[in-house]
Amino acid sequence: IQISDNWPGYSLDLFTYPQHYYGDLEYVLIPHGIIVDRTERLAKDIVQDIGDNDIVVLCVLKGGYKFCADLVEHIKNLSRNSERFISMKVDFVRLKSYHNDQSMQDMQIMGGDDLSKLTGKVSFLCFFLTLFFVFCKDIVGTGRTMKVLLNTIEKYKPKMIKVASLLVKRTSRPDGYRPDYYGFEIPDLFVVGYALDYNEHFRDLNHICVINDHGKAKYRV
Repeated sequence: IQISDNWPGYSLDLFTYPQHYYGDLEYVLIPHGIIVDRTERLAKDIVQDIGDNDIVVLCVLKGGYKFCADLVEHIKNLSRNSERFISMKVDFVRLKSYHNDQSMQDMQIMGGDDLSKLTGKVSFLCFFLTLFFVFCKDIVGTGRTMKVLLNTIEKYKPKMIKVASLLVKRTSRPDGYRPDYYGFEIPDLFVVGYALDYNEHFRDLNHICVINDHGKAKYRV
Protein backbone atom coordinates (compact mmCIF):
# COMPACT_ATOMS: atom_id res chain seq x y z
CA ILE A 1 0.00 0.00 0.00
CA GLN A 2 1.45 3.35 -1.06
CA ILE A 3 0.73 6.50 0.92
CA SER A 4 1.24 9.54 -1.30
CA ASP A 5 3.40 12.53 -0.41
CA ASN A 6 0.38 14.83 -0.34
CA TRP A 7 -1.71 12.57 1.91
CA PRO A 8 -2.93 14.86 4.74
CA GLY A 9 -3.46 12.02 7.21
CA TYR A 10 -6.27 11.70 9.75
CA SER A 11 -7.16 14.31 12.34
CA LEU A 12 -6.10 13.39 15.85
CA ASP A 13 -9.60 14.34 17.00
CA LEU A 14 -10.96 11.21 15.30
CA PHE A 15 -9.01 8.83 17.54
CA THR A 16 -8.17 8.12 21.15
CA TYR A 17 -4.51 8.16 22.19
CA PRO A 18 -2.55 8.67 25.45
CA GLN A 19 -3.20 12.08 26.93
CA HIS A 20 0.45 12.62 27.78
CA TYR A 21 1.13 12.94 24.03
CA TYR A 22 -1.37 15.73 23.47
CA GLY A 23 0.37 18.53 21.58
CA ASP A 24 3.25 16.28 20.45
CA LEU A 25 1.76 14.91 17.22
CA GLU A 26 0.82 16.33 13.83
CA TYR A 27 -1.69 13.72 12.64
CA VAL A 28 -2.42 10.00 12.38
CA LEU A 29 -0.73 8.55 9.32
CA ILE A 30 -1.98 4.94 9.65
CA PRO A 31 -4.73 3.96 12.14
CA HIS A 32 -4.23 0.82 14.21
CA GLY A 33 -7.10 -1.07 12.58
CA ILE A 34 -5.58 -0.64 9.12
CA ILE A 35 -2.20 -1.85 10.43
CA VAL A 36 -3.81 -5.02 11.80
CA ASP A 37 -5.68 -5.74 8.57
CA ARG A 38 -2.59 -5.19 6.43
CA THR A 39 -0.47 -7.41 8.70
CA GLU A 40 -3.01 -10.20 8.31
CA ARG A 41 -2.69 -9.90 4.54
CA LEU A 42 1.10 -10.16 4.79
CA ALA A 43 0.73 -13.28 6.92
CA LYS A 44 -1.43 -14.90 4.22
CA ASP A 45 1.17 -14.07 1.56
CA ILE A 46 3.95 -15.54 3.70
CA VAL A 47 2.04 -18.75 4.41
CA GLN A 48 1.33 -19.21 0.71
CA ASP A 49 5.00 -18.71 -0.18
CA ILE A 50 6.61 -20.98 2.42
CA GLY A 51 4.64 -24.06 1.44
CA ASP A 52 5.37 -27.00 3.76
CA ASN A 53 8.53 -25.48 5.22
CA ASP A 54 8.93 -24.42 8.82
CA ILE A 55 10.17 -20.94 9.60
CA VAL A 56 12.35 -19.09 12.06
CA VAL A 57 11.15 -15.60 12.94
CA LEU A 58 13.90 -13.16 13.83
CA CYS A 59 12.33 -10.11 15.46
CA VAL A 60 14.29 -6.87 15.40
CA LEU A 61 13.77 -4.98 18.65
CA LYS A 62 12.51 -2.76 19.90
CA GLY A 63 10.50 -1.19 17.13
CA GLY A 64 9.51 -4.48 15.53
CA TYR A 65 8.02 -6.25 18.52
CA LYS A 66 4.34 -5.34 17.98
CA PHE A 67 4.50 -6.02 14.26
CA CYS A 68 6.28 -9.30 14.98
CA ALA A 69 3.72 -10.37 17.60
CA ASP A 70 0.77 -9.58 15.34
CA LEU A 71 2.38 -11.21 12.30
CA VAL A 72 3.23 -14.40 14.19
CA GLU A 73 -0.28 -14.56 15.68
CA HIS A 74 -1.86 -14.27 12.23
CA ILE A 75 0.42 -17.02 10.88
CA LYS A 76 -0.50 -19.24 13.84
CA ASN A 77 -4.21 -18.65 13.22
CA LEU A 78 -3.82 -19.55 9.56
CA SER A 79 -1.93 -22.67 10.55
CA ARG A 80 -4.67 -23.74 12.99
CA ASN A 81 -7.31 -23.41 10.28
CA SER A 82 -5.38 -25.26 7.59
CA GLU A 83 -4.55 -28.89 6.91
CA ARG A 84 -0.89 -28.47 7.79
CA PHE A 85 0.86 -27.16 10.89
CA ILE A 86 3.51 -24.47 10.49
CA SER A 87 6.29 -24.78 13.04
CA MET A 88 7.80 -21.45 14.10
CA LYS A 89 10.72 -20.54 16.31
CA VAL A 90 11.34 -16.95 17.42
CA ASP A 91 14.60 -15.19 18.21
CA PHE A 92 15.43 -11.53 18.83
CA VAL A 93 18.09 -9.01 17.92
CA ARG A 94 18.24 -5.32 18.62
CA LEU A 95 19.55 -2.56 16.37
CA LYS A 96 20.57 0.88 17.56
CA SER A 97 21.14 3.36 14.76
CA TYR A 98 19.41 6.61 15.80
CA HIS A 99 20.13 9.50 18.12
CA ASN A 100 17.02 11.68 18.39
CA ASP A 101 15.76 11.71 14.76
CA GLN A 102 19.20 11.45 13.13
CA SER A 103 20.83 8.28 11.87
CA MET A 104 24.18 7.48 13.49
CA GLN A 105 27.25 6.53 11.48
CA ASP A 106 27.78 3.27 13.36
CA MET A 107 25.03 0.72 13.92
CA GLN A 108 25.04 -1.63 16.90
CA ILE A 109 23.62 -5.18 16.74
CA MET A 110 22.79 -6.83 20.04
CA GLY A 111 21.30 -10.25 20.84
CA GLY A 112 20.63 -13.30 18.70
CA ASP A 113 23.53 -15.16 20.32
CA ASP A 114 22.04 -18.60 19.71
CA LEU A 115 21.63 -18.20 15.95
CA SER A 116 24.64 -20.49 15.45
CA LYS A 117 22.43 -23.39 16.57
CA LEU A 118 20.48 -23.02 13.31
CA THR A 119 23.38 -23.96 11.06
CA GLY A 120 22.60 -27.02 8.96
CA LYS A 121 19.61 -28.11 11.03
CA VAL A 122 16.89 -27.44 8.47
CA SER A 123 16.85 -27.69 4.69
CA PHE A 124 14.77 -24.56 4.25
CA LEU A 125 15.13 -21.60 6.56
CA CYS A 126 13.31 -18.31 6.32
CA PHE A 127 14.09 -15.36 8.52
CA PHE A 128 11.23 -12.90 8.68
CA LEU A 129 12.90 -9.77 9.98
CA THR A 130 10.16 -7.67 11.46
CA LEU A 131 11.45 -4.18 11.64
CA PHE A 132 10.84 -0.56 10.81
CA PHE A 133 13.23 -0.11 7.90
CA VAL A 134 14.12 3.50 7.25
CA PHE A 135 15.57 4.98 4.08
CA CYS A 136 17.56 8.04 5.14
CA LYS A 137 19.98 10.09 3.09
CA ASP A 138 23.09 8.57 4.68
CA ILE A 139 21.72 5.01 4.42
CA VAL A 140 20.06 4.79 1.01
CA GLY A 141 23.24 4.91 -1.05
CA THR A 142 24.78 1.75 0.47
CA GLY A 143 21.82 0.07 2.19
CA ARG A 144 24.10 0.06 5.25
CA THR A 145 21.56 -1.03 7.87
CA MET A 146 20.27 -4.07 6.01
CA LYS A 147 23.70 -5.03 4.67
CA VAL A 148 25.19 -5.15 8.16
CA LEU A 149 22.26 -7.15 9.52
CA LEU A 150 21.99 -9.58 6.62
CA ASN A 151 25.76 -10.14 6.53
CA THR A 152 25.62 -11.08 10.20
CA ILE A 153 22.80 -13.57 9.59
CA GLU A 154 24.43 -15.07 6.49
CA LYS A 155 27.44 -16.13 8.58
CA TYR A 156 25.19 -18.87 10.01
CA LYS A 157 24.48 -20.15 6.49
CA PRO A 158 20.66 -20.26 6.41
CA LYS A 159 19.14 -21.83 3.32
CA MET A 160 17.04 -18.79 2.58
CA ILE A 161 16.46 -15.35 4.06
CA LYS A 162 13.23 -13.40 3.64
CA VAL A 163 12.64 -9.90 4.99
CA ALA A 164 9.29 -8.54 6.16
CA SER A 165 8.92 -4.89 7.10
CA LEU A 166 5.89 -2.98 8.26
CA LEU A 167 7.06 0.26 6.64
CA VAL A 168 9.45 1.45 3.99
CA LYS A 169 10.17 5.09 3.34
CA ARG A 170 9.99 6.21 -0.25
CA THR A 171 13.27 7.06 -1.94
CA SER A 172 14.17 8.17 -5.44
CA ARG A 173 17.49 6.33 -5.27
CA PRO A 174 17.42 3.07 -7.25
CA ASP A 175 19.95 1.35 -4.96
CA GLY A 176 17.77 1.44 -1.85
CA TYR A 177 16.99 -1.93 -0.27
CA ARG A 178 13.47 -3.32 -0.70
CA PRO A 179 12.17 -6.04 1.64
CA ASP A 180 10.45 -9.14 0.32
CA TYR A 181 7.23 -8.26 2.18
CA TYR A 182 6.16 -4.86 3.42
CA GLY A 183 2.95 -3.30 4.62
CA PHE A 184 3.12 0.37 3.66
CA GLU A 185 5.31 2.62 1.56
CA ILE A 186 5.27 6.03 3.22
CA PRO A 187 6.69 9.50 2.50
CA ASP A 188 9.98 10.60 4.04
CA LEU A 189 8.53 11.40 7.47
CA PHE A 190 9.67 10.59 11.00
CA VAL A 191 6.84 8.52 12.43
CA VAL A 192 6.12 7.09 15.87
CA GLY A 193 3.67 4.66 17.43
CA TYR A 194 2.91 0.94 17.18
CA ALA A 195 6.21 0.33 19.03
CA LEU A 196 8.13 2.85 16.92
CA ASP A 197 9.77 5.35 19.23
CA TYR A 198 11.43 8.71 19.57
CA ASN A 199 14.00 8.32 22.37
CA GLU A 200 11.92 5.50 23.91
CA HIS A 201 8.68 7.53 23.91
CA PHE A 202 5.50 6.84 21.86
CA ARG A 203 5.87 3.03 21.89
CA ASP A 204 2.53 2.90 23.78
CA LEU A 205 0.76 4.71 20.93
CA ASN A 206 -1.36 2.26 18.89
CA HIS A 207 -1.58 4.33 15.72
CA ILE A 208 1.34 5.33 13.51
CA CYS A 209 1.58 9.11 13.73
CA VAL A 210 3.81 11.94 12.57
CA ILE A 211 5.61 13.64 15.46
CA ASN A 212 5.73 17.45 15.45
CA ASP A 213 8.57 19.81 16.37
CA HIS A 214 7.19 20.31 19.86
CA GLY A 215 7.27 16.57 20.49
CA LYS A 216 10.85 16.29 19.19
CA ALA A 217 11.99 19.13 21.42
CA LYS A 218 10.10 17.77 24.44
CA TYR A 219 11.73 14.34 24.30
CA ARG A 220 15.12 15.23 22.84
CA VAL A 221 18.17 13.90 24.68
